[in-house]
Amino acid sequence: MAESESFTVVCEHLERATGLDRPAARGTVRLALKEAGLDAGSVTPAQMAIVTEKVLPKELASLRISDVEGHCHAIRGRLKRVTETDGAEGPSPEAVFERLAKRS
Repeated sequence: MAESESFTVVCEHLERATGLDRPAARGTVRLALKEAGLDAGSVTPAQMAIVTEKVLPKELASLRISDVEGHCHAIRGRLKRVTETDGAEGPSPEAVFERLAKRS
């Protein structure tokens, strides 16, 4: 299955900056996406930015990663530079926020 550029950007940052190995980084991001009801193959930059704000910090904290907010902020900055159309038919960022709000 192909993965979106947004997914790849987040995983590469985690591998490089946190010391997580490739499988751990990818698994962590997949868990965060699953909680948000999204898929690694179709997640858009806007959707992934929401995941890094609302879901990923909890996943990283559970792994005892230091400076979780700093990493998530850096990732969101990189996501702003990602332009892709994959997943354009997926749920809107607003729909993702609504789904996450219902789970809280």
